[in-house]
Amino acid sequence: MSYKRTSIEPNFAVLKFKHTIKKKKMRKICIVTGSRAEYGLLQWVMQGIQDDPDLTLQVVATGMHLSPEFGMTIQEIRADGFEPDETIEILLSSDTPTAICKSMGLAIIGYGEALQRLKPDMVVVLGDRFEIFCMAAAAQVCRVPLAHIHGGETTEGAIDEAFRHSITKMSHLHFASCEEYRQRIIQLGEAPDRVFNVGALGVDNIRRMSLMERSQLAESIGFNLDKPYFLVTFHPVTLEKATSEGQFQALLHALDSFPEYNVIFTKANADMNGRAINRLIDEYAEKRPERYLAVTSLGMHRYLSAMKYASAVIGNSSSGIIEAPSFKIPTVNIGDRQKGRIQAAITLNCSTAAREIQKTIDRVLSPAFQKSLSDISNPYERPDTCSTIVRLLKKSDIFCITKKTFYDVMIP
Repeated sequence: MSYKRTSIEPNFAVLKFKHTIKKKKMRKICIVTGSRAEYGLLQWVMQGIQDDPDLTLQVVATGMHLSPEFGMTIQEIRADGFEPDETIEILLSSDTPTAICKSMGLAIIGYGEALQRLKPDMVVVLGDRFEIFCMAAAAQVCRVPLAHIHGGETTEGAIDEAFRHSITKMSHLHFASCEEYRQRIIQLGEAPDRVFNVGALGVDNIRRMSLMERSQLAESIGFNLDKPYFLVTFHPVTLEKATSEGQFQALLHALDSFPEYNVIFTKANADMNGRAINRLIDEYAEKRPERYLAVTSLGMHRYLSAMKYASAVIGNSSSGIIEAPSFKIPTVNIGDRQKGRIQAAITLNCSTAAREIQKTIDRVLSPAFQKSLSDISNPYERPDTCSTIVRLLKKSDIFCITKKTFYDVMIP
């Protein structure tokens, strides 16, 4: 006799499905990195996302990470245990304005395709470089919420200034490095409840990393560190036309006045006219290899270790302004590239003239200035920066984020 189930008898297959506990959706967070410095800052955020059971880490590597000329630093990312989900080549073998514009076009195309494949719930970007601006634009078009780290800052000598504030207007969550920058983001029309003062990731890295002993660092980079040394990084001032070579030659001339100090040079990024600076570094280092070391990329661990033991940080890198004060290491900040950034008293500014650079180096090395270093505080230092960012990425309501209104600051 055949058996026919009546309507009141249970369908056990359906019951089994209904009683299966539905697995919680893991939030997919996509980190985008295009340079060695940026990855060094993002590394602990990436680790925090990867370790969180409720989050899925996605990594997009692009720009200088994929270029042998700039150290092929994608190898560092992989060595740290992060396998990129997408690698997007955008750099051309030129650093002219036209070449940068072409790279930006390639970036927009590649990022749009990557976002379609990865389908992240949120994209996280840091800083102000053109590669990052392009990802912000692609995410805006693809309607993917964006979180921005280090917004609200000013660097009046670089085209990155406009890129940074444009990224702010395309972002939904904002992680500022100090309160003044948080207020500037709000001034740009962003809702205060989505703007957070979390401190600087670079300062948090110093607390988290076990830095090398001086002898370990010397062995790692193959350079004698028995003598005192300067850590020098100089990038092009991209809002000025054809000034890079002349300014860097003035810096080299000033360094010649301090023969008792060795010099570790870290090379310029893939900015307009950056290759001219890197060529001068190589030529200068080849003349006196026992005194000068030229490095394409130290990586964050070795870079911070080198900063810890340096007599001074010299150049125009943001690291001299943001990280160096935590080591009580003075910075000679040259020219206008970092003009407008909040600075600790340990940072001294000077023009790009060789004589002014020399005088400022003399001043930071003077006994009176050295005596004042112990009282310096770092305006970028706040507790648990990385953990705070990961927590906010995890808890913030990113699925209902809209930016239909412009937050108006009430002016008294």
